Amino acid sequence: MSVESGSRVPLTCPSCSAEETVHEVLSPGGQATVRCTECDHVHKHRIPEATEAERKVIVSQGSESFTTQVGFDPDERLAVGEEFIVDSPEALLQARVTGLELGDENRADEAAIESVDTVWSRAIDNVELSVTLHPNDGDRDASRSLSITVPGDFEFVVGETESFGDETFVTEGLQIRENAPEYRFDKLDHDGDAAFAKDLKRLYARDDSSTAWSAW
Repeated sequence: MSVESGSRVPLTCPSCSAEETVHEVLSPGGQATVRCTECDHVHKHRIPEATEAERKVIVSQGSESFTTQVGFDPDERLAVGEEFIVDSPEALLQARVTGLELGDENRADEAAIESVDTVWSRAIDNVELSVTLHPNDGDRDASRSLSITVPGDFEFVVGETESFGDETFVTEGLQIRENAPEYRFDKLDHDGDAAFAKDLKRLYARDDSSTAWSAW
């Protein structure tokens, strides 16, 4: 990857620190001219070829989130909806890009990794899914909400019965997330319509607990 003017790279500063600090590249080349962002000292430094571009990644998991650093291919482009692996001391999981921050609060749906400051994402290997549960008698005023945790690749199908703990329900509708790929509509409600849990914002269902039975 060629380093360009304006790029930011971690280098040691002969003026203020023997540890690496962020430097701005003023003039690229074999011996690049760089400026330390800590003390503004300008000096020459040979910049090694980068094999990875580390970026700040914020991962949301249900109602919580954490921040980590992830290495990307320096020539890679990222887009909202794409999936990637977060392999860091904080966690090892699969995530989906939900936003790209380019600095100065500018956002983009797609960008080269060299332009990205922060990758916003959502964990999708296991997801917390909100369910709106309607009663058997059709009284929508008596509807209630619950939350279930399922693998991201668990498939819900409209018309099929599911059981989670003490809850048994028939799936009636699937509300698709904005950044989910390959769905024709944002609401699926016909028998046989299907979607993965990682692609759902909310699931609508009819309470079937009172009629559930077991042969065991």
